[in-house]
This record gives sequence, structure tokens and C-alpha cells, in this order.
Amino acid sequence: MSTAAYLDTSLPTADRVADLVSRMTLAEKVGQMLQLTATEGVEDLINTFHVGSILHTSPDRVMEAAALAPHTRLGIPLLVAEDCIHGHSFWEGAEIYPTQLGLAASFDPDLLRRVARATAVEVAATGIHWTFSPVLCIARDLRWGRVSETFGEDPYLLGELGAAMVEGYQGDGLGDPDAVLATAKHFAGYSETQGGRDASEADISPRKLRSWYLPAFQRVAEAGSATFMLGYQATDGVPITINSWLLGDVLRGEWGYRGTLITDWDNVGNLVREQRLFPDYAHASAAAVNAGNDMIMTTPAFFEGAQEAVRLGLLSEERIDQAVARILTLKFDLGLFENPRLPDVERQRAVIAQPSHRELGREASRRSLVLLDNDGTLPLSHDRPLTVAVVGPNADDAQTQLGDWAGSSGQAPWLAHGHPREMITTVLDGLRAQAPEGSQIRHVQGAGVVTTAPDPRGEFFPDGQPRPRIAVPVAPDPQEIAAAVEAAQGADAVVAVVGDRIELVGEGRSTATLELQGGQVALLDALIETETPVIVVVLASKPHVLPASVERAAAVVWAANPGMAGGEAIAELLLGAIEPSGRLPLSWPRHVGQQPTFYNQIDAQHGDRYADLTQEPQWVFGEGLSYSQVEYSDLRISQPALTTADTVRARVTVANTGTRPVRETVQAYVRDNVTSATWADRELKAFTHVDLEPGTHAVVDIDIAASACTIVTAQGRRLVEPGDFTLLVGPSSRLSDLLEAPFTITGE
Repeated sequence: MSTAAYLDTSLPTADRVADLVSRMTLAEKVGQMLQLTATEGVEDLINTFHVGSILHTSPDRVMEAAALAPHTRLGIPLLVAEDCIHGHSFWEGAEIYPTQLGLAASFDPDLLRRVARATAVEVAATGIHWTFSPVLCIARDLRWGRVSETFGEDPYLLGELGAAMVEGYQGDGLGDPDAVLATAKHFAGYSETQGGRDASEADISPRKLRSWYLPAFQRVAEAGSATFMLGYQATDGVPITINSWLLGDVLRGEWGYRGTLITDWDNVGNLVREQRLFPDYAHASAAAVNAGNDMIMTTPAFFEGAQEAVRLGLLSEERIDQAVARILTLKFDLGLFENPRLPDVERQRAVIAQPSHRELGREASRRSLVLLDNDGTLPLSHDRPLTVAVVGPNADDAQTQLGDWAGSSGQAPWLAHGHPREMITTVLDGLRAQAPEGSQIRHVQGAGVVTTAPDPRGEFFPDGQPRPRIAVPVAPDPQEIAAAVEAAQGADAVVAVVGDRIELVGEGRSTATLELQGGQVALLDALIETETPVIVVVLASKPHVLPASVERAAAVVWAANPGMAGGEAIAELLLGAIEPSGRLPLSWPRHVGQQPTFYNQIDAQHGDRYADLTQEPQWVFGEGLSYSQVEYSDLRISQPALTTADTVRARVTVANTGTRPVRETVQAYVRDNVTSATWADRELKAFTHVDLEPGTHAVVDIDIAASACTIVTAQGRRLVEPGDFTLLVGPSSRLSDLLEAPFTITGE
């Protein structure tokens, strides 16, 4: 009996793909382009819709789907996908790391590469082949609910960290048994919201896209991200789903990207409903596929719509064949026809939350913490017993510590109760375990944040997704506040752990304010008045506007949902067992009315303040304190006259003049002194770390390709404009922190 060519492992992938496509019916091809949610079961998806992929699939249903797929007519294996954003998000017992924003505070691509690799190892053992990560959206308006999923506000940082995660997920190539497909999302401009509202129209010109929103995606395309996911929004009136300029001219054309494109959740349905560009699913399906989409996420009506589009002559079967070929190529490159990479229970026991992953989680949590302010109270004394009042709604809230896309965040009904409590160390847990022997840890919650109420518009959106419940602030409780004040009196310090909760975070959960909600402001105000040193730990998905009383706090620490080991890491930092090394990946506002705040905005012509408030953020991109003092000096460029083929090579001396060791993040920015079109004053172009013992110094080398010193012209071309430039080097993006050195670039 002859074997079908597509099953012949000796043949090149392209030949196997071509043979399989030739054997498929139109319905099977269209089904192969569908990715449907498996929350309600899998049998109908496989046997009726012939789906190529499933997502949001519980462990039991992964096994059910794996049993059904081989018995279809052609035995095409499924791609199983999940939002494994900062660890294996919805697998009970998996290691959960800090959110992307927390990881970004490390400014360390190698750390993120290792986190992604560890995640891939755990994910691959459970029969999942595809993660919808990394997120390359730029944080702009902090009211947006998905800020925690980003790497912050800087395109260069986004690109370097995103590329590192792609390399970690995909390992040594898709043939690596521990590889999972990476996804660069949301292409592109999704985070440019109106009023911070999620998935709103993005008013972005092509030049603005090229300037700030596309560079990180181009970097990750070059790093080999197997897939790109498209944003929900429209840009300049054209939904990204059908934006042939962005998908065709730029991504496929200029960048030469050959990977697979997938829509976000029901983007094709949005074309018919909310965006109202097409009268029916036949026209919408044709437009989406003709624009370059390969896989359509969670639009069941695409199955009939695309087939009808072919019958009506709106869509050619040849274009469908191209999309199906890309999807099948992924499956062949992963080796799924020979080994469908089913869940492996023995492998799961060996690798999930293995000791090296748990230790990596601790390292990531430690590196994610940012010390923003300190009057010398920190670190707390460790050579005598302490009395510490631990208060605040997030001091002992294990699931909130993990943030969005984890456990009880609401996206996985099979894990609604959250991740195992015993795997998570809260701030209260950490201080109880690590405070000097004989210490007294007093715990009072002190305040609530929010409760929820049903959305009066109904339980579901038009696309069938559940509407998030409305957050209702919890009123201050005088008795709780009084108990917290009593705990603070006579203590050596108060650790007040405040922030937000999952009800205020994520898709569809943008907030109109950035103030601390519920009784938290009243709690902080009362604690500050006790005159006991108050250490404010903002354990939150993003920066928040802090009350005026916090100006009198002893210290402020930001912990951006720091993962399972977050409480342990925070306790270590407060007690001086580790050195603070995190740096802000985004600027921290003084007031919500300052939005957006980011360091590389183009300068205004009428000063740098509002009539009633400065425009200067509370803390700026790149900022973060240590427990020592660091000084920069002697910035020199070895060759200040260069061509675009050369490299800007500079050296700077960094000295630790304090009494504790430091890990310093040396940041290098470039200013193009005179430009043909308006441009930012400075842009991050390089960063590196240096470890310094007390009283030591190091000469740090900085290399920046001259070809990277670009602007985007008024005509939309990215290029180096010859002329005078300035290199700025220091510990943050704040001008007063930066040393300057001139250089010149000549030639085209």
C-alpha cells in the first residue's frame, strides 16, 4: 500500500505541504484556517468545522482533541494555543513569573530569554504548541487596562526584550521538542487608545507607526517570530485586519516576513458588527484573507463565510491555499505529523516548577523590583528583632500578586480558584519568614479596593465574550483604619502594600483614573500621620498616582505583579538581603491629567508645564535607586567622526562611592541635533549592566551602530541624516542625570 506523499518524512516540507493541500476539500481548507475556543468542547470543532487550531483548552480537552484529530479524513494534527504570557498561565502548579512589565524592569534580555525558555519547557510538556507572547505594544496612556502586558514605553527596549523572548520560546528551532511557537502582538498600534479605552480607534499616521510602533515588531520579525497577531483596532479608518499596506507592503514586502498571521479574537466578526465595514461574513472573510490573514481566531461564521466568498468570486481558492500552506508548514516544521507532541505526564512531573525554574522565578522577582524613593530607612535593620506593621489590601493577596493571565484572573474556567497557594509567597509570608529572629509582625488589612457589580448592558458582548463586571470602590472602613494605625504605633516601620486588583486590569478593564481606589488613600494618609516610618509598596499592574501624603513616606517600592516569589523578593529587598536593581520601563505620572507621559515625546513649544501642574513625571523612564551611591564620569567617544557604516564606540567610568554593592544599568541615549522633521530629543539606543563592589569603579564600553541613529522623515523614510549628534549616558532618561559627548555622522 502506497503512503501519501505528505506522510513521507524524506520529502522537503514544501513538497509535503503541496501534496496535502491538493488532497483537501474547500471546507477542510477553510477549517484549517480557523482557530476556535475549546471551552465548550472539541468534538464539534474537529468534526464539523475541521479546525486547524484550538485555544483556551483545559488539560482534559487537550487529551480529548488529541484522540479525535488522528481519525479525521486526512489526520491533520491540531495546533493547540494558549496565552502563556509570563509562565504557563493556566496550568495548576506551573511557575508564574512577574508580568512582562515587571520583567522589563530588569532591562535584561538574557533573563527574559531564560524565562521564555523555562516557560516553553513547561508548556511543551502539556501538549500546547503555541503561546500568544511576547506583547510588543507600547505603553502610552496608563489608563489602558493592558499596560502590564507590555515592556513599557521605549521602542528599543521593547524590541530587545521581545526578541529575547522569541528566542527563548522557539529554542533551537521548531524541531526542538521543547519549542513553542512565539507570537508578536498586537500588530500594530493597538495601544494608541482614545482616553485609554481598550480596542478603541487608533489615530496614528503611517509616519507615527514607522517612528514608534513598528521598530519592535521589525526587530522580532528578524528574530524569527513564527507568528504575528493583529490588533483589534482601526488606524486612520482602516481596521488592522484588512490593512493591506501594513500587512502586505510593510510586513510581507519591506520586511520580507514569511511567517503566519493570525487575527485577534473575532476580528472578522468585528468587521461586520462594531466596525460595520461589510454587510455579511462572506464579504468580511474575503477582505480579511485577501489582506493577508492566514488563521482566523474565534469567528465561527468564517467557516461558511469564506466558502460563500469563493462561490461569489470574492475570494480565490488560490489565496486560501497560500494561507493553509503557511499553517501546515508550521505543523510540519514542529514535526506534529510524526509526533503530535501530546501531553506527557512523566515529563510534566520532571519539568513543571522544577527547582531551576523556581530559582529562576526568584531571580526574576528580585530583578523586577524598583526602589523609587528612600530617605535612608531602607534597608531595615537585620541585626536585631523588629516590630513591623504589615498592612494594605495586597499584603497577603496571593492571586493578585500574580497579575493578569494567571490562575484566577478569569480567562481559564478550569482554574478559577487560582494557582496553588503554597507555591506563592506574599509580602506578609516573606516578612514573617525573613525578619530577624524574635521580630513581631503585626498584620491588618486596613482597606479594601473594589467589589464588582453586573454591567447594566448585559452579561455578554455581541461576540459572545463575557462582559467584565463593573468595579465599585470599597468605602474606607474607619475601624480597619484604626486597627492599622494601632498596629503602626510603636512599630519600627510600617510596610503598606497597596495597588490594584484583577477587577481593574486587562482586556476591557481600562480605568478612568490612576488613583489608588477604595480605602487605600485614607489608609495611607492615616498611617503617615502616625510618624512611624511608612514604606509604601505599590504592588500593582502599572504606575498609579500616589496621594500627597506619600511625599512624607520613608520609601516607595514598585512591584509590578512580581510573580510567585514576589513576596519573598520584596521582603529580601526591605531587609537588605538583596540590592535593588530594577529600573522603570515607563514613566510614573503625578496626575492622571498628564497622560500620556513618556520620556521621548516631542517637545512642546510653550514650555514644560500646565497652568496648574508641572508636566514632569513623578519618576522617569530608566529611573531606580540602589542602596549605594553611583557616580558617572569621563564619557569619551573614541572616534567622534563616523560614517553610517561605522560604530559609535564610547567609554564611561562608573564608580560605586557608597557602602553596599550595586548592579547599575548604564543607559545610552542618542540625540540628532538638527533634523528635517520634528523628532524626539533623545532615544535609548543601548544599555548594559555593571556590578560594582563598594569603593570600586569600572570603565564601561558602549557600542551603537551609526546606522541606528535614524529618524523617520516627513516622507515616511527611516534613515540617518548626516550631521551632528550627541551621545547621552547615565542612570536614567532624565537630562540632569546624563553626561554628554558630541559626534558627527557623514555620508548617506
